[in-house]
Amino acid sequence: MASHDRVKQYIAYWFQLGKKVLIRNGQEAVKPQVVLLGDRYSQDFESCWQQILSSGSGDCFLEGTHQTIAELLSPEWDISDCARCSMPIPSRVKGMPPSCCPCFDLPHWPDTEKPLPRSPINNKSYLLGICERLFNKKENITTHSHYSE
Repeated sequence: MASHDRVKQYIAYWFQLGKKVLIRNGQEAVKPQVVLLGDRYSQDFESCWQQILSSGSGDCFLEGTHQTIAELLSPEWDISDCARCSMPIPSRVKGMPPSCCPCFDLPHWPDTEKPLPRSPINNKSYLLGICERLFNKKENITTHSHYSE
């Protein structure tokens, strides 16, 4: 079963590539102008996400797919990575996989020249992790050179 956060990430990734979410049974399309804002999702994205989850929005689905967001949040579906483009795609827990990836109608995709869509990154935590790995590597080098003397 796909978690709430994984489905949210799935939508955010595809928004970053220009896809829209069709709401009210396909009658209206929504897409935030900005998806990420530093270490979190933008308020524009969060508003779209709340609109997608709202019961007043009816059936909502990512442009180019047939699975509703409500279905993706059920135990019957999971989110995995596409073998072709590494983007998140819905897949049934049991049964046949989807016939195609939502990237099928994106010209020039996958594009290895451009950065891939991503989740928000906490720069402080990310940089502290790099410092920690460097410190540990330095410690290992010092420890090993001590024994070799």
